[in-house]
Amino acid sequence: MNDLEIAKQVKLKHISTIAKKLGLDPDTIEMYGKYKAKLPHSIIDKDKVKNSNLILVTAISPTPAGEGKTTMSIGLSEGLNQLGKQTTVVLREPSLGPVFGIKGGATGGGYSQVLPMEDINLHFTGDFSAIEKAHNLLSAVIDNNIQSKTNSLGLDPRTITWKRVMDMNDRALRNIVVGLGGATSGIPRETGFDITAASEIMAILCLSDDLENLKKRLGNIFVGYTLNKEPIYARDLKVEGAMAALLKDAIKPNLVQTIEGNPAIIHGGPFANIAQGTNSVIATRMGMSLSDYTVTEAGFGADLGAEKFLDIKCQSAGLSPKAVVLTTTIRALKYHGGADLKSLTDENVDALKKGIPNLEKHIENVKQFNLTPIIAINRFITDSDAEIKAIQQFAKENNVRVALAEVWAKGGKGALDLARHVVEVVEEHTSDFTPMYDWNMSVVDKIEAIATKVYGAKQVDYSAEAKKNLRTISNLGLDSLPICMAKTQKSLSDNPKLLGRPKDFTITVREIEIAAGAGFLVPITGAMMRMPGLPAHPASEKINIDNDGNISGLF
Repeated sequence: MNDLEIAKQVKLKHISTIAKKLGLDPDTIEMYGKYKAKLPHSIIDKDKVKNSNLILVTAISPTPAGEGKTTMSIGLSEGLNQLGKQTTVVLREPSLGPVFGIKGGATGGGYSQVLPMEDINLHFTGDFSAIEKAHNLLSAVIDNNIQSKTNSLGLDPRTITWKRVMDMNDRALRNIVVGLGGATSGIPRETGFDITAASEIMAILCLSDDLENLKKRLGNIFVGYTLNKEPIYARDLKVEGAMAALLKDAIKPNLVQTIEGNPAIIHGGPFANIAQGTNSVIATRMGMSLSDYTVTEAGFGADLGAEKFLDIKCQSAGLSPKAVVLTTTIRALKYHGGADLKSLTDENVDALKKGIPNLEKHIENVKQFNLTPIIAINRFITDSDAEIKAIQQFAKENNVRVALAEVWAKGGKGALDLARHVVEVVEEHTSDFTPMYDWNMSVVDKIEAIATKVYGAKQVDYSAEAKKNLRTISNLGLDSLPICMAKTQKSLSDNPKLLGRPKDFTITVREIEIAAGAGFLVPITGAMMRMPGLPAHPASEKINIDNDGNISGLF
């Protein structure tokens, strides 16, 4: 059976029942039909947050198919609940682009899913639409101001990097010209579209504390310069209030349920290779206010999602995880050991052993934050006993906890061993979170701390454009912002072809973008794709709906 067929077998509980399971009065939640609800910020209890146990789920460097962090997160939360630990899983919302493109949905899989998966993978509660509208409102106001004869700030169109966004894969919109059609249709200039998940508004929403903080961050968005070289921010366009109004419901986390009827909170969805790659601060605090254990995930490998989760989100929000689960697959280790992508289902212990240095580096990275890693082997049906034993032997030799997790096939029962390891680590107090760098360090020192300590690079080179950006950042007084590295997820380096654990390589920063609203700087390494395209046969070809409203092909 596929994921959708498994999900259809489940009798969903009314969302008020899930609310009661969290100790909430159903009248306090805002219901979106029978199985979805919004949670008000008043539920957050900062004293409870301090006493709750936050568990981060990350992964080794992934294969193109991904390694199942979401599925692992959901399965672990089910396992912890089966052990009698009140647990909530807190996740990101899926983007429509991958759903209709090549990757598919992002609600877990098999018997470790969040439901209703069709709604979550499609429009859900409209959060992405609200973010898209808020972003494009600023885009429209910028072009309107350039055109205005009575209210112009004198913006130099050549300095504006703010594009438009749409939650769909559409390569034809990457680079466009707007303002064509004559004097009444605007000033012609080059721009383009990014996918909504790549919007700075998405990053801002996910780092905001409340509506007031959201509005302040929106006002801090750097737009460009005037013709007199004066910086312009969104607040200068007097648009932050309207943008925040559009996001008044989107800033509230969404409550749904797991396949085993346990609570799940889903909110926000920033990319992990160009943004922070984790759900909102508000959602995480919400989960921690309502549970003894909160399981959350961060996108791609520990070098990307986990590093940003720890150095940006945790420092910004004052959070401190108690343990880190490192999702590992046999296929990924063989891939990093040199096995061909098409042969990853064939037993190959030698390739696996050659790929283990990638796992080893991610373990080192977790330990550099003074956190305790737990290897979770996400088992696939093609994994052989010999391959599994090779990982277990490595873990034993290096004194690292390891658990075989069969969450896709068995749900919570398949994660009981992993859940026990997590509880033991929490109760032993072996973790003492320490950030990788101090925000007050110079921008160059912060970048090099990440590149050399986390990626394993020998040095960092800066292009002429990046050096110019460094001067701009200093002139704007933004040196103390944290770093959100934009890098390929396929390699520890900035070269996607360097698999395994590359050494003595150079990271090249070609430019540094300013995300003053989100509150971080974005050094760009390599070619970053912000508007994906569709494959020759997109997933949308298989998705359909019958006259009774039953959806098929969505998995």
